[in-house]
Amino acid sequence: MATNAYDARLTDIKNKQIVVNDLMQTGYMYTLSESSGKNFHPDFKPELTPKEMLELGVFGGKYMTDCQDEFPADWFRNAKLSPGRADPDVNCFGVSASQPLSVWRKKGWIREEDPRGWFQWYCRYYLGRRCNDDERQIKRWRAMNRHVAQVRKNCEKYELDCRPKQPQALLQWAYDSRNL
Repeated sequence: MATNAYDARLTDIKNKQIVVNDLMQTGYMYTLSESSGKNFHPDFKPELTPKEMLELGVFGGKYMTDCQDEFPADWFRNAKLSPGRADPDVNCFGVSASQPLSVWRKKGWIREEDPRGWFQWYCRYYLGRRCNDDERQIKRWRAMNRHVAQVRKNCEKYELDCRPKQPQALLQWAYDSRNL
C-alpha cells in the first residue's frame, strides 16, 4: 500500500510504504519496518520526539513547511513554523543555530535519501523507517554530547540565556537542553 499522505491510523502497521513528493524529493519511497516511536537502536536515546521539537521551535520554523503530508498531522498542530523564511525568533532560544544546507552538502553530511539532513532522517526513523544510513546518523547524534558537556561546564543549571546557540543546536538534535 503506497500513500502520499501519512495516515495516523496506520501508525503501527509494518511494511507500510510512504511515497514522498515535496520540493526536495519526488517519487521517493520508503517502507516502515518498525512501529512509530519504538525499537530504536540501543545507542540512540533522543530526549525529544520530532513533534516536541517542532512545538519548541527548531530551524527557524522553516525546515518542514513543504513536507507536512509525509508526517502525522498532530506533529504540526502546535508547531512553530515560518513558511516564508527561517525566523530565529521562532526558535526556542530565539537564535539561529543552523548552518545553511549548502554547508552540510559541502561537508558530505547529506545523503540522497534524506536531502534535508539529520532531522529529516530522525523524523523518518521515528516513524519506523530503518535504512543503511542509521549507524552514521546515530554516531553524529552521539557526537553532539560534547556540547552538553560544554553547556554544563559553562552555565548554571536552567540558565536558559547562557550560550544560547549551543542549547538551540542541541535541541535541534533531540537533546532537551532546557534541562541542562
